Amino acid sequence: MIIALEDAKAKLIALRADIKELGSALQIDYLKDKSVELEQQTLDPNFWNNQETSSKVLQQLKQAQDTIENYTRLCTRLEDAITLAEMGIEENDESVVEDVQNELKEIEETEETQKIAILLSGEYDRNNAFISFHPGAGGTEAQDWCQMLYRMITRWCERHKYNYKLTDWQDGDGAGIKSATIYVEGINAYGMLKSENGVHRLVRVSPFDAAGRRHTSFSSIEVMPEFEKLDEVIIRDEDIDFVPFHSSGAGGQNINKVSSAVRLTHKPTGIVVTCQTERSQLQNKETAMRMLKSKLMEIKIRERLETIDQIQGNKNNIEWGSQIRSYVFMPYTLVKDNRSGYETGDINAVMDGEIDGFINAYLKTLSKKG
Repeated sequence: MIIALEDAKAKLIALRADIKELGSALQIDYLKDKSVELEQQTLDPNFWNNQETSSKVLQQLKQAQDTIENYTRLCTRLEDAITLAEMGIEENDESVVEDVQNELKEIEETEETQKIAILLSGEYDRNNAFISFHPGAGGTEAQDWCQMLYRMITRWCERHKYNYKLTDWQDGDGAGIKSATIYVEGINAYGMLKSENGVHRLVRVSPFDAAGRRHTSFSSIEVMPEFEKLDEVIIRDEDIDFVPFHSSGAGGQNINKVSSAVRLTHKPTGIVVTCQTERSQLQNKETAMRMLKSKLMEIKIRERLETIDQIQGNKNNIEWGSQIRSYVFMPYTLVKDNRSGYETGDINAVMDGEIDGFINAYLKTLSKKG
């Protein structure tokens, strides 16, 4: 057993170099300086005058501090594990072997998780994100699946301390949702969640089928970065069809029933965006316009167009194609991603927001392609 302890100690010591390299890649020294700078901003007497700016500063500060804290904790844990291994070897204490081996495994897993942040190097990965949910054909069954995906993503946001705000919600016919959009705020929100962009396939015994038959349903998740600079997106008044309406969806307690919702249709492309959760119609219109401009910018970049004006036709249709991921509840339980090959049988954990494995595997796939 002491041989196993020596082996674990050697592996732990070897991790020192890897973790030091990780610290450089995470820019820990830069983040420490940045945290001091952001903390100084919070001490400004006028800091709270602009709620939007102050909120972003606090979010950046928290995420920088969390990164520093997580890395520091990892370094401390490594050194404590090495010390425990050395004490066990010196005292010939076999009782610590299991503890040291468990620590080695968890330290390796934590290091791997923190490495994922380094993979978020895309131009817009650090941006906030708009995420929309749309059911496919299939009525109530598909709409219920769509709401399950909405819960999966929002639970992930809660687990990782990302702020999210509901901007649109339309109830389904009897159950689920016809559509919903959330705004996710935080560093790397888009980079982390872009893995969820695409069509998600569900196989289960439908709770809405009295005969207890197995059904296959599809819903799509659209993940779009919020672009900070939208000056080049010029939308003429005559190109917009503006329709105010009263909020009708439940959407939990997030929907403001008093304020008027707005629907904007961009006539040249047919793109439609709605917002119904702000306190006033003007705020709803401003948010909807920001969403529309971001959507147009995303299409421009994706289609590699030189100007926004080159976008033609209805580009907001769901392109079902082949699904990116399948969720099987029956006759066995399995969630498998078609792009990375990553899979797990713990479907309940996945639906409860534990999708880090899928996110990490997807990001690694992108890095290999790059």
